Amino acid sequence: DITGSLIFNPRVGDFEVRLGPIFANIVLADEINRAPPKVQSALLEAMQEGQVTIAGKPHEIPKPNMVIATQNPIELEGTYPLPEAQLDRFTIKILMNYPSYDDEVLIVKDTRLGRVDLVNKVVDSQDILDAMKLVDKVRIDESIARYIVSIVRATRSHPKVRLGASPRAAQMLGKLARAWALLDGRDYVIPDDVKQLAPYVLNHRIIVTNDDPLRVINEILEKTPTPMMAKALGMGYSNE
Repeated sequence: DITGSLIFNPRVGDFEVRLGPIFANIVLADEINRAPPKVQSALLEAMQEGQVTIAGKPHEIPKPNMVIATQNPIELEGTYPLPEAQLDRFTIKILMNYPSYDDEVLIVKDTRLGRVDLVNKVVDSQDILDAMKLVDKVRIDESIARYIVSIVRATRSHPKVRLGASPRAAQMLGKLARAWALLDGRDYVIPDDVKQLAPYVLNHRIIVTNDDPLRVINEILEKTPTPMMAKALGMGYSNE
């Protein structure tokens, strides 16, 4: 059980809560589409609420908390497709291809790859929490916010999209654009931040008919008017 459960403790003659592996700063769920619906539902609560209910009592998950999941799109037997509501909780989706020839040779040669004991700590939890506070201070001009909303709303009216992105998609795209800007040394978001991140934020949030989601998203990005930085003001924006 990834969330935890009540375990009888014979020493005290009573039940006690034993927290599951979801109570961690980083949770890796391998092949999540093989998890039964009950487990997926528990994970959904943890990702959305930041807490897990055990025996009717809520237990807060330590912060910061990140869930990284993989799923195998090839094998269908024994899998449980993730519902749209749960997919929407994941901020981004990255498609993993085969490694390059040289990287695959390195995998064969280097027996140290994958050894956890060789991983060195570079930040602690408080460093991450402090960075998250800085992200919240990054500014998004109203024209950039309108640009984000226009992109997301375009997925709902596109003829090849059966299910468009939710308002949460716009919210996540804005948050991720702030973080991207901060990593680039800026305290404000520019249109290129949105353009670079939109495919990763939206590709798992839309359902298309007979087409590639990424192709549809790129088409929407090409057709949506881009806010341009005003030359005179430097920090102002105007619609092109």
